[in-house]
Amino acid sequence: MDTIISNSPEETERAGALCAQSIKPGTVVGLFGELGAGKTCWVRGFARALGVKSRVHSPTFALLNLYEGGSIPLCHIDLYRLEGEDEVIGAGLENYLLSPKGITVVEWIERWEHFLPKPPVQYRKIHIDILNFEQRRIFEE
Repeated sequence: MDTIISNSPEETERAGALCAQSIKPGTVVGLFGELGAGKTCWVRGFARALGVKSRVHSPTFALLNLYEGGSIPLCHIDLYRLEGEDEVIGAGLENYLLSPKGITVVEWIERWEHFLPKPPVQYRKIHIDILNFEQRRIFEE
C-alpha cells in the first residue's frame, strides 16, 4: 500500500477498502494512530470492501465486534482500554490475535505488539497520522 493523504472521512474509508483487496484470511492488521486519527473510519471502509452490510462501529467498550456477513469473517478489536498481555488474555482475545479464522483488525495494536502471531499468520501494520484537522497520512510499515 502506497502512502495516501486523506482529506476526508470518505477518503479514509476508501483507503481501508483499497487495503482490503490485498489482505488474505489468517491475517492480523494492526492499526496505529492517536485518538481521533480515523482508525474506525478506515475499518468501516475495509469492512464494506469485504461485503459487510451491518453497521461498523468502534468496539472500544465491547472490545470486539464480529462481522460475518461478508466474503471473509472480520474481527474488529479495540485494545484502547487494556493495559497489556494479561488483560488481553483475561478478555479472551488472544485467539483472535494469534490464530484468526478470517481477518482480525486491531486498533491500538501496540498494547499487544510484543506478542504478535508467528507465521503462517500474516501481520500487517497500518499507520494513520493526523496531519491537520482534515488531513491524514495513511501508510503501511
